[in-house]
Amino acid sequence: MKSKVQIKSTSGSLLFEFEGETLKEAVIEAVSKNADLYGADLYGADLRRANLYGANLRGVDLRVANLRGVDLRGADLYGANLRRANLRGVDLHGADLYGVDLHGADLRGADLYGANLRGAKNIPEFQLVETIIVPEGDIIGWKKCQNNVLVKVLIPKEAKRSNASGRKCRAEYVKVLELIDMSDKRKKVEVALSTYNGKIEYRKGETVKCNKWDEERFNECSGGIHFFITREEAEDYC
Repeated sequence: MKSKVQIKSTSGSLLFEFEGETLKEAVIEAVSKNADLYGADLYGADLRRANLYGANLRGVDLRVANLRGVDLRGADLYGANLRRANLRGVDLHGADLYGVDLHGADLRGADLYGANLRGAKNIPEFQLVETIIVPEGDIIGWKKCQNNVLVKVLIPKEAKRSNASGRKCRAEYVKVLELIDMSDKRKKVEVALSTYNGKIEYRKGETVKCNKWDEERFNECSGGIHFFITREEAEDYC
């Protein structure tokens, strides 16, 4: 039976009201209408398999909430409390998790590709260690630069390297092996420019070093030369 389902803030003020049966329905409806849910009290909410793509969930209390299988791609969870939340299989691709408290959260099988984990607290790294994909020793990497130019690089065995929980990797420095114009493979490319700021240049035979290497593995978009292990991933990267 339908009734008024309310979403309130942690201080008790009304944020959103919906005529339905469950809190999950109300949250989905609120997200679809771009409602302001800042600081919402969703403690223990059962949101399994909900589509919350791009949701603004800043400062939301999601402690002990069941988010298994939820689509949170591109969601803004800045400062949210996810202590002991069930995040198994959650799609957090590109989500902003800056400052999020993940103490005791279950992240097994979660997709954190491209997620911003800078400043995140209590990351259960033991659950994520299995996602380390970048090997030791000399390896070949690929990165896409401006104007659809693909750069093949060597990461020497002495260079520091890491990945967070996704497929994008970072290296302390790389040696440029080849430049490929993906729009016209017959065209000779002399220099490729970084998509990050257009200032970092990649020339065949030269070594490119990052300005400042960040030792924190989970700062995926921090200091380092970014690359992918496979050519296909670099080509598909936007």
